[in-house]
Amino acid sequence: MQLKDLFVALAIPALCTAAAIPQDTQFPDGEDIVGGEAASAGQFPFIVSIQRNGRHFCGGSLLNANTVLTAAHCAVGQAVAGLSVRAGSLNRASGGTVSAASAVRVNSGYVASTYDGDVAIIKLATPIPTSSTITYATLAAAGSDPASGTLTSVAGWGTLSSGGSTSPTLLQKVDVPVVSRATCQSNYPTRTITTNMWCAGLAQGGKDSCQGDSGGPIVVASTRVLAGIVSWGEGCAAAGKPGVYTRVGATAIRNFINANI
Repeated sequence: MQLKDLFVALAIPALCTAAAIPQDTQFPDGEDIVGGEAASAGQFPFIVSIQRNGRHFCGGSLLNANTVLTAAHCAVGQAVAGLSVRAGSLNRASGGTVSAASAVRVNSGYVASTYDGDVAIIKLATPIPTSSTITYATLAAAGSDPASGTLTSVAGWGTLSSGGSTSPTLLQKVDVPVVSRATCQSNYPTRTITTNMWCAGLAQGGKDSCQGDSGGPIVVASTRVLAGIVSWGEGCAAAGKPGVYTRVGATAIRNFINANI
């Protein structure tokens, strides 16, 4: 996740946060998302691998049969042709259900230089129904803001280390506590942690999302409610540099989602 290293988001460009993975290598996540472990079937039944010509570069979450929620930095400049998602499989390269994209909608309020408003919607050409391995995400309540210390879980197929060149084939996940916005701002003194963002990580580092995880989900561990979108950060799992996530409960973010769902 995190623009990691370059303050690059996790999408295809080299922004890295949870930025996208470089083509075939895709950013894994630290050590499997950095300090995490392989996810089990049913833990993230709404997660999708967003792919360009069959190659994973970002994550996303199914909101309904034809709507995928992801990060704006994963969607900016993406043509519909060759863009698809794979749902219902822990393996980014096989299984599950694949659907081509029919439209890409980027939040008009997205500010690329700061990653504020980092949210986008991908509409699907062929609906993806629920099944034994697929369900739709439940969004955090409008206006909600994860409290400091709340345990959250983030998942993706990103690189296993900051700047890594290889990524896991199977979905990885890691649990990290929410960091207060004030503390996060002090961790990033030259950046602005807006109310459209929230942060999570360990003060000592060691656990985090990484390149290629961008756009994917971070949920409240106890409820599995989708509270954020992997957005940016500095490096992966570095001490004093928590991951930064788009706040799904923020008014501006929820208005965009509701207008495009």
